[in-house]
Amino acid sequence: MKKRLTGKIISNKMQKTVVVRVESTKEHPKYKRRYRLHKNYKAHVKNGRHPPTTPYQIGDKVIIEECRPISKEKGWKVVKKITTHIGEGSGEPFGSPV
Repeated sequence: MKKRLTGKIISNKMQKTVVVRVESTKEHPKYKRRYRLHKNYKAHVKNGRHPPTTPYQIGDKVIIEECRPISKEKGWKVVKKITTHIGEGSGEPFGSPV
């Protein structure tokens, strides 16, 4: 079984690659305080920027799955999009006319 992680896209500026930020919580062994950790993964996108309207935008929640090494830093692929983020970086105007 391959590992699957859920994260948020923080960059889609590369062709056929997105950067996904995966957050997790951990508890300190002695003090029992919980704290958040994050790690950025480069994940492969099958249809990259060709056509230019990529299905993955900044802020989208996605599921990534480990795969064979595609490049030096890329060993994950995007499996599916969970939610779409509408806001900064999605091409929507700042305010809506009333």
